[in-house]
Amino acid sequence: MLSRIDLRGRTLGTAELRRTLPRGAADVDSVVDTVRPVVEAVREHGAAAALDYGETFDGVRPASVRVPAEVLTEAEKNLDPDVREALVEAIRRARIVHSAQKRTDTVTEVAPGGFVTEKWVPVERVGLYVPGGKAVYPSSVIMNVVPAQVAGVGSLVVASPPQADFGGWPHPTILGACALLGVEEVWAVGGAQAVALLAHGGEDTGGEELEPVDIVTGPGNVYVTAAKRLCRSVVGIDSEAGPTEIAILADDSADPVHLAYDLISQAEHDPNAASVLVTDSQELADAVDREIEARYTVTLNADRVREALEGPQSGTVLVDDIPAGLRVVNAYAAEHLEVQTRDAAADAARVRNAGAIFVGAYAPVPLGDYAAGSNHVLPTSGTARHSSGLSVQTFLRGIHVVDYDEAALKEIAPTVVALADAERLPAHGEAVRARFEDLAAAGDDEGEQR
Repeated sequence: MLSRIDLRGRTLGTAELRRTLPRGAADVDSVVDTVRPVVEAVREHGAAAALDYGETFDGVRPASVRVPAEVLTEAEKNLDPDVREALVEAIRRARIVHSAQKRTDTVTEVAPGGFVTEKWVPVERVGLYVPGGKAVYPSSVIMNVVPAQVAGVGSLVVASPPQADFGGWPHPTILGACALLGVEEVWAVGGAQAVALLAHGGEDTGGEELEPVDIVTGPGNVYVTAAKRLCRSVVGIDSEAGPTEIAILADDSADPVHLAYDLISQAEHDPNAASVLVTDSQELADAVDREIEARYTVTLNADRVREALEGPQSGTVLVDDIPAGLRVVNAYAAEHLEVQTRDAAADAARVRNAGAIFVGAYAPVPLGDYAAGSNHVLPTSGTARHSSGLSVQTFLRGIHVVDYDEAALKEIAPTVVALADAERLPAHGEAVRARFEDLAAAGDDEGEQR
């Protein structure tokens, strides 16, 4: 089922590896012109336009954009007890991990009387997008809301598509998760129009103001991604997420049944999802293929899984040995990387590029999707080479506070003046000299001599 790329006996540079390896990609450029009118309409007409597009795309028009408080309360009350318990535990673990990420201010004395403080300030208002297409994602509520809350954001709103089956409100499990987290503001709006409304704000059906946000985070389809691109001059965004992906680095010690299920589990997200196996064992690769064929047909989303696994974005890469496999996975920079080798911890420590790394047979990607405590909003399409996943830092801004006294500025003044003159920006130097009579006079003398 998985296509094969045989790199045994070949030594490829990083650039050639990137061209050779299978990769899923969202063609954002192809839909930008389709999304642009949506964004512009919402910018001009606010919630009315967002509701119009929602009616067109989702087949339903909620009574208001903002979900009433009683609907949230009812959704929490009606949560399946097992689901409630699972959500509470997932929230607890996410809070533990994300609370440890919060940064503290640092004060550095650069010179006597000269201090620079890096102060961490939370974003004032954030918009958290939770998709509602092929699946229901209460886990994405947790992954977006918890780090924002830990960061101390001033206010947050969750946006999720309206559902015709649930009175025009988002899926009740989404709403129940929001209520468990203490989220009071939820908008029944999805797709590109949700991103645009979060960016520009508007007036709800009852006249209530829907305040714009400062940053939009959360995964979505290619239309959501295009809207993020179009709105990023107005708001911050976490990333332009592409289709989800998993890579597994494995040797012949790995269990092919485990690998098959892990590859299938990622493929069921989306027909464009990427599932890639990197191994130095042809026997393991053959066994994984057999296990996939034997097992994928019994899954709920079998057709989607088949399309994803047979697509050009998925495949098995054969390598000479695990060091060669490490070069491959570092070039690939997967969103999710599992390492299932004899010395998984040591091999995982040599990985430089991945959104998240899952070490050994008992840390599969689905654990991270739900309840490891880690965040599952991760960089895709190779962007793990330079970007991180969603975290508390996403919602914090580092501000440098410069505090120099008179003596400290006078001591460094010649350096400032020299660099200002070197850059042909002499007024910069004069702004410092003007604060000290002797330096200002020296500067005047130099000017007369010129």
